Amino acid sequence: MSQTIDAIEDEVVLLDEAGAPIGRAPKSAAHGPDTALHLAFSCHVVNALGEVLVTRRALSKQAWPGVWTNSFCGHPKPAESLTAAVRRRADHELGIDLGDVELALPLFRYRATDANGIVENEVCPVYVATTDDEPDPNPREVAEFAWIPPHDLVRAVESAPWAFSPWLVLQARELELFR
Repeated sequence: MSQTIDAIEDEVVLLDEAGAPIGRAPKSAAHGPDTALHLAFSCHVVNALGEVLVTRRALSKQAWPGVWTNSFCGHPKPAESLTAAVRRRADHELGIDLGDVELALPLFRYRATDANGIVENEVCPVYVATTDDEPDPNPREVAEFAWIPPHDLVRAVESAPWAFSPWLVLQARELELFR
């Protein structure tokens, strides 16, 4: 039986403990109380002023609704390159085109559980990208956004880590962008 384009678009890539692909799963089933390890990505977008874009996740999001986080995250489709997935999600979530897209943390991995018991369990390469565009957020993805100097974001994350996504807290400690 062949798969439709829609089915492929709604799948995530499952990984073994070494990070090698071992299969696919529906995206709708990929995040729950017992989430299998899968491939994702995070992206931090910087403008010409050197400000970084932070977003507040839509209240309708399954995991970490209403929480402030990095510019955007997502999952590559099976057989889609990570860079193509980053560009696709930038357009989908924020209505922006990206200039340079650079891999900053290729081996980033985390597991975290939100207040509703939803588990994130991801190998999640982290990218830093540039844009000259002003976001036009998709309300199903983003409740609000702000451009802020990286050092201000670091101070906020250090002062109130509970107000941010756990992946942003961890990434802010590791990314050169925030040093």
